[in-house]
Amino acid sequence: MTAKTRSHWKEYGTALCATLITATAGTCYGWPSPTLPYLQSKESYIPTSQDEGSWIVSIMILCSALTPIPSAYFADRFGRKTTLLLGAIPFILGWVLVIVAKSVAVLYVARMFSGLGYGIVYTVAPMYTGEIATNEVRGALSTLITLMNKVGILAQYCIGPFVSMRTLAAINLILPISFVITFIFLPESPYYYLKFERSERAERSLRSLRTDDIRLELKNIEINVQEDMKNKGSWGDLIFEATNRKAMWISIGVFTIQQLCGSAAVVAYAQIIFKSTESKIDPYQESIILGCVQVATCTLSVILVDRVGRKPLLLLSALGVGLMNGTIGTYFYFATWYKSSIENLHWLPLAAIVVYIICYAIGLSTVPYVIIGEMFPTNVKLYASCVAHIYTGISMFAVQKLFQVVKDSWGIYTAFWGFAVFSLLGLAYMLIALPETKGKSFANIQAGLKRDVARDNASKLMTVEY
Repeated sequence: MTAKTRSHWKEYGTALCATLITATAGTCYGWPSPTLPYLQSKESYIPTSQDEGSWIVSIMILCSALTPIPSAYFADRFGRKTTLLLGAIPFILGWVLVIVAKSVAVLYVARMFSGLGYGIVYTVAPMYTGEIATNEVRGALSTLITLMNKVGILAQYCIGPFVSMRTLAAINLILPISFVITFIFLPESPYYYLKFERSERAERSLRSLRTDDIRLELKNIEINVQEDMKNKGSWGDLIFEATNRKAMWISIGVFTIQQLCGSAAVVAYAQIIFKSTESKIDPYQESIILGCVQVATCTLSVILVDRVGRKPLLLLSALGVGLMNGTIGTYFYFATWYKSSIENLHWLPLAAIVVYIICYAIGLSTVPYVIIGEMFPTNVKLYASCVAHIYTGISMFAVQKLFQVVKDSWGIYTAFWGFAVFSLLGLAYMLIALPETKGKSFANIQAGLKRDVARDNASKLMTVEY
């Protein structure tokens, strides 16, 4: 095994321990799927209406939009590692509250705490994994964030139907505690240390992440950080600096497509959706199949993202989820109005959702977090990350909350047809606007964006003159 290969394995090990916290976020995200059917049943010791259930699902994501800005400040001031460790605390409090809950109000508070942790994790984790990685494996390490999230979701699908709500919460409590115990021994990002001119600490950090000679890499990181820090970054730079503005629009566009394709609703309401199909397979079994497919496909995405590239995976993903959303919506339309015509097609929704999840997991689920970690210079990366995640939190909340509203008012098929339209519009957007960043250094990515901005300005000038 070469020194470079050993170094890559070391990077994977570090990222795997770091992303335990995103597995915790996944448990919070997937928890409603097996839990809501129980809470809304006659056996529940906390009687819950459909409207209350939709708030239990969505309030976590709404609260996740509150923490990116404080997270950005803490990560910039006290470090990425420290902020991620602090992010475990809301998760711990949230699961403890679920264990002791005796009313819907307490479940709301528990989900609010989980949302605060969720916002911290998805603001800082992409930055940490992006900064500890070499160019060759940066994309793969960044996709580990989503892979571990899917592992957490799968755990809920597999364990939730067979244990009580309190027992499930107690099991979920193990993950954030394990994260704290392991991550506390891992290194801080060398980018963070060099930002504050702590060269010796940056060297020790990089040595703990690599097994080969680090002198050239350390020097390159130092040059990049110095270049980025010549002009102190600010929130305004995201708007007034043309390169950052272009990167922000691209990132926001990709995250919009990620959310409006309906993934948040499919994952959170999985068992309820499967129950509507009247399949011969139990809804919880279909959910387990769904979770396994998510994990397997995200694993494939980790392998492909640095080989195939970011843009091809995203385009394939958007096309696939668009077609499958249309298929699922059409099935539910006929199930509502012409039920006799689909009597032998009960297998179709499960098949379509499995293909949907494969297409989603291979691109839209994982690659946007790679994009946000690559498109911005160090001096504004935190600001861009928290803006993107505030926006994502609000979008995800809207999808999760409005899914139930649209389903009850206009039928579940209307929701899926809407997801299909947004997915295909997103395909066209990414085909036109998204650059490829595979294998490029941060400096090369910034140079490419500057060329694009200059070309856009020249095009506008020629149009005006004409």
